[in-house]
Amino acid sequence: MKIISCIKPVPDSASRLIINEAKTWIKDQDLTFVASEADNYALEEALRLKEKHSGDVVVLSMGGEEAARVLRSGLAMGADRAIHLLDPKFKGADEFAAAATLAKVIAKDGGADLVLTGVQSDDLGTGMTGTMLAEFLGWAHATVVVGVEANPGAKSLKVRRELEGGINESVELPMPAVLTVQFGINQPRYASLKGIMAAKKKEFKAVTAADLGLADDAVGKAGAMYEVREILIPARKSRVEMISGTPEEEAASLVEKLRKEAKVL
Repeated sequence: MKIISCIKPVPDSASRLIINEAKTWIKDQDLTFVASEADNYALEEALRLKEKHSGDVVVLSMGGEEAARVLRSGLAMGADRAIHLLDPKFKGADEFAAAATLAKVIAKDGGADLVLTGVQSDDLGTGMTGTMLAEFLGWAHATVVVGVEANPGAKSLKVRRELEGGINESVELPMPAVLTVQFGINQPRYASLKGIMAAKKKEFKAVTAADLGLADDAVGKAGAMYEVREILIPARKSRVEMISGTPEEEAASLVEKLRKEAKVL
């Protein structure tokens, strides 16, 4: 099996986030970036499928040095090679532009039996890139996956999906397919010293927009379907008011305030 595991670099959750001067995103120059948590579960699932069925695991990421770091970590965990989408033109991509670019590089790399992504990223959390990627590739897909059984010989998958209310759904899919993996599906491994040393000798390929034959208006901010006008920190609007009187008077006053001021009744 050939499995591609997509990894997105995101700011470390311990980072102090500051909005930039244009109020369109955060200042990210001095932040520490790590792999998005759900993508770690996706990579671990890819490695387990490889160990069970043999094959190759390819880690794929888009960005600058922050993406290179998470790719090297993926190689140290056990992935066989890495593809780094490295081009200033990719900066500012939304989910649509990112998925379109990922689909191009996957096709150029000869496709795969399976593409795994996290169910959502830690920064934006929209959960759309994986499903858009499946549409661009024209492959079957399943979301919020909590269990995977592969049958490479029959080119099929059995997966369990997590639904609301603690209910799971079992579905069968043909391969190739795209799966978005839920948090907690497994226990991601740590990179061993042997793995870290071995990672230095593994293939690490950088790919640009020109390598993929993509026009400038199809990638990054130019290829995005929406524009962020402003981001802001929610203003605190909490207020405390003490109500006095008899229990009956307090209750009547509270109901009146909920009805007229809070407008929740």
